[in-house]
Amino acid sequence: MRIPPRHGPLLFGLIVSAIMTCFVSAVSVALGMAPDFAGYLPRWLRAWAMSWLIAFPLLTIVAPRVRLLVARMTGSA
Repeated sequence: MRIPPRHGPLLFGLIVSAIMTCFVSAVSVALGMAPDFAGYLPRWLRAWAMSWLIAFPLLTIVAPRVRLLVARMTGSA
């Protein structure tokens, strides 16, 4: 099953926001738990879910505007 190209920007935002928040929340939780890592996984999963709930909608709003800004700044618009 292929996803229609018109959904590309939304899919891009979904994937990028999931990857970014995964790594950022993992580091944030690890830094906040030192030296006791008991309960790391549940805390990290909760932090990732909350981060992603904010990052995904924000990215879908901001990314098109940033692409336009970059295109204007580089003269490719």
